[in-house]
Amino acid sequence: MFGIALFVDPATGNRRLIAGLSTAGALGALGVAAAYLFTFSGEAVHPFGDALVVDGMSLLFAVIVASVTAMVTLASYNYLAEHSYQAEYYALVLLAATGMTLMASANSLVTVFVALELASLPSYALVAFLKENKGSVEAGLKYFLVGALSSAIFAYGVSLVYAATGSLQLTAVQEAITGDFTGLLGMGVVMVVGGIAFKTASVPFHFWAPEAYEGAPAPISAFLSSASKAAGFVIAFRVFTEAFLRVGSGEFLVLGADWVLVFQILAVVTMTLGNLAAVTQDKVKRMLAYSSVGHAGYVLMSLAALSGGGASATAKIEAGQFVLAGGMMHLFVYGFMNTGAFLFIALAEYWDVGRTFEDFTGLGRQAPVASVAMTVFMFSLAGLPPFGGFLSKYLLFGAAVNSGFVWLAAVAIVNSAVSLYYYSKLVKALWFDERPADKKPLEISSRPVGLYAAVIFAAVVTTAMYGVFGPVSDAAVEAAAALL
Repeated sequence: MFGIALFVDPATGNRRLIAGLSTAGALGALGVAAAYLFTFSGEAVHPFGDALVVDGMSLLFAVIVASVTAMVTLASYNYLAEHSYQAEYYALVLLAATGMTLMASANSLVTVFVALELASLPSYALVAFLKENKGSVEAGLKYFLVGALSSAIFAYGVSLVYAATGSLQLTAVQEAITGDFTGLLGMGVVMVVGGIAFKTASVPFHFWAPEAYEGAPAPISAFLSSASKAAGFVIAFRVFTEAFLRVGSGEFLVLGADWVLVFQILAVVTMTLGNLAAVTQDKVKRMLAYSSVGHAGYVLMSLAALSGGGASATAKIEAGQFVLAGGMMHLFVYGFMNTGAFLFIALAEYWDVGRTFEDFTGLGRQAPVASVAMTVFMFSLAGLPPFGGFLSKYLLFGAAVNSGFVWLAAVAIVNSAVSLYYYSKLVKALWFDERPADKKPLEISSRPVGLYAAVIFAAVVTTAMYGVFGPVSDAAVEAAAALL
């Protein structure tokens, strides 16, 4: 995708050209990744001396990143109509998407770090892209400072792992871990968890997310909360299953430190804190930011429930594959429903609707098509049938129960019930609430084609997920099988 941007003169004022080429590049990458995914033979390829790996999981996450990138670049055409430096904007988006795709294929800790920085550095600039907006610049600075700290923690953790094992390649790290699994290596593993917690907006490194999503251009909020989060989780799936987990004597051996227990704590705290914080918000964009933290908690269940399953090693492996596939599928569906929700906010910002729930009252009558799409996103994020979010949560929570973590699934269900309150609150404002007398009347003067197309596309995929859920979930199970 990034190669497409090299053909564009940064000084060009042809907005249609740069937005069109960027979207075409993302769609091309999506087509190639999807074609390879559904014809994948199961035999992984290891280019660059095992530094990278191309397998089912890397292809699945390449599809997620490319899908989100295509929707974001398409929607940005209208959103950036009055802004300068648009070539730089699209180049940064494609560069960050390249880093996220590389994260999915990283097969050594040093490659993980390089890919992480390749995705993060353009993201800091994109959050602060609205240079005349104090909130955007402040959010970019805070995001950069927290990101720099977490990168240092991650790099230090990698150095400790290398000091303990003498290797950075993931399977070589696993083979080198013998005898005492604690001490230097354990500290390194915990610090690697910290670095990944930042990228996935998980507690305690979640507090940058509401600030960054609130201050960033809305399409960038969609990009970071969907594609970037998926990229962070793919690193977690690969690193912790291939480097710090081993199957032996009929059970999983958790290497380095009890990181499964750490992820259990993180999952419960992250989903609970994210949902409770979202309930108290009066601004829609900030509510979505905290709900994004809550969804990170749901996906963390994939690693938190990994050590369960039956008595035999085979049963444990099958249960582990199922719960990992559940996390991947939730990220796949989340990539559409959450991106669509933030792009609806971009549409509202384009119309200068406002930011609070009260500002959105009556919008359903003024923009019924877009509001129906937003209703789909809200109910899907809450996990109601017949939308994609229901299917992915059903698969993920069911996999946790199948692994013996009924209590973890129960906590997730309670959190989903809580989330239904604040998602329904926005639906109620759109369709049923009377507009307060002190609010200015809504004036919808135009229907921006790019933003509308991206929002409706996301809504259609979220609704029609039943048709593709089976093949994609089969690909996710095969991707998980390659890890365990």
